Amino acid sequence: MTAEQSYCGYVAIVGRPNVGKSTLLNHLLGQKLCITSRKPQTTRHTLLGIKTEGEFQMIFVDTPGIHTNQERAINRVMNRSAASVIADVDVVIFVVDRFEWSEADEYVAKYLSNNDVPLIVAVNKVDMIGDKEALLPHLNFLSGKVNAQELIPLSALRKTNLDVLEKKIKGYIPQKVHVYPEDQITDRSERFLAAEIVREKITRQMGAEVPYQVTVEIEEFRAEKKITYISALILVERDGQKKIIIGTNGERLKKIGEQARADIESLLGCKVMLRTWVKIRSGWSDDERALRSLGYMDE
Repeated sequence: MTAEQSYCGYVAIVGRPNVGKSTLLNHLLGQKLCITSRKPQTTRHTLLGIKTEGEFQMIFVDTPGIHTNQERAINRVMNRSAASVIADVDVVIFVVDRFEWSEADEYVAKYLSNNDVPLIVAVNKVDMIGDKEALLPHLNFLSGKVNAQELIPLSALRKTNLDVLEKKIKGYIPQKVHVYPEDQITDRSERFLAAEIVREKITRQMGAEVPYQVTVEIEEFRAEKKITYISALILVERDGQKKIIIGTNGERLKKIGEQARADIESLLGCKVMLRTWVKIRSGWSDDERALRSLGYMDE
């Protein structure tokens, strides 16, 4: 396909933590690529999701939630990661949660006001709004807060209005040769995605106890015949966190492993032998050198 016939561009998905950015990307792609949970800070790395349809290739960039709290190194790194993306894309989708407008949303809006990139505001979770007429004054409020080309009410989870969003995005995609082969859906390795799946299962298992100082490192990823062998090291900062993740008689860790293995098998399309264990590495989330070695600063 020549440049005259093809369109290709980068689309950043930004917003404060926990507004549904990853769910939105998964449903735009039509398959699960990003891990999701109800906990803020689930997404920590910038990840590309690639959707090729005919002459259009949209390269979505799922960014970590932009934080007002920058006390720890991991939060600062995630903010830098999200901010560096915004300057280099063709269109930005700013995801907000229904009628909520917090200090964190204000912070993201200020970030965006310093850039000339076309902006689409996606008002997410509108399926949870009883009185749809109440949306209009809120959309007026939002248009006063950000200089947006489009304001689109949608539900990422229920896939409501995603076709409208996609049509609007395509209007900002430049004429250009496709960057990726049409069957590629992400820039990330299977090894990276396996680590993220394990981390998702930890986050979902932990409920209110979830320690944010948890990360996952894949120490072995080996395919032999029709089986992939994976060893996942779960890193925490304190002994108490280790005990919580392992659970009574190792039950919780076993459940995390079983759930992660099922998802990884569906991702890889083969049988997986997954081993998990927990290790203490104190202070990793506030140490830029440790974050670099764990892959947080490679974007």
